[in-house]
Amino acid sequence: MTTLHLIELTCPICAVDFRSQTVVATNGYGGKRTDFHERATGMQPLPFFVHLCTECGYAGVTRDFGDDVEITDVLREQVWTELAPSLQHALPSGSLKYEHAAKVAEWQGHDARYLADLFLRAAWCCVDEGDTEAERFFRRKAAWRFADALADFGAVPPEERAVLTYLIGELWRRIGDHEQAAGWFEQVADEVTEPAAQGWVIEVANQQRVEPREWFT
Repeated sequence: MTTLHLIELTCPICAVDFRSQTVVATNGYGGKRTDFHERATGMQPLPFFVHLCTECGYAGVTRDFGDDVEITDVLREQVWTELAPSLQHALPSGSLKYEHAAKVAEWQGHDARYLADLFLRAAWCCVDEGDTEAERFFRRKAAWRFADALADFGAVPPEERAVLTYLIGELWRRIGDHEQAAGWFEQVADEVTEPAAQGWVIEVANQQRVEPREWFT
């Protein structure tokens, strides 16, 4: 079971005070999918790790609403011009919150790895929301950004490169581009730095390339 707590936030764009829910605890997870999507028991906690101002559309994690966040005139205009018009009267979905958070993070100059993580979580939310078209859209965004992160060799620790390479392959497989997926899966072994500890990455990459299955654990 997911336990939530109300927090008070002030939007750094429009100065509106609002309440948001954040995750206090979860009562365990029911396993990971092959794209590392953890399944919680009961309410899924993922949408509550980010917050969104329903006045202007600005979104981010809790620290993005702190007093020390730097807001430029350009960022303020981008939020009002590109994010505010997408708001609906209904409560924003988890995928919308992550999409807005990713756009804000991109405008603020965050690195590709951070953006990829946000887009990946948007895709996971789409799974729970039953929106397959948006899920594929966000998976593409995540795959491209993870690839950008790998291309910048200083951005990803050597011991994490094999896992990210596998994940990109799994994202393309789920999108339906099996040729790209196979190419990334085949690169996994070349990225392994500790064969004894990372042998499982090679194993699952080969598995997903030859005979995919849904659950890791």
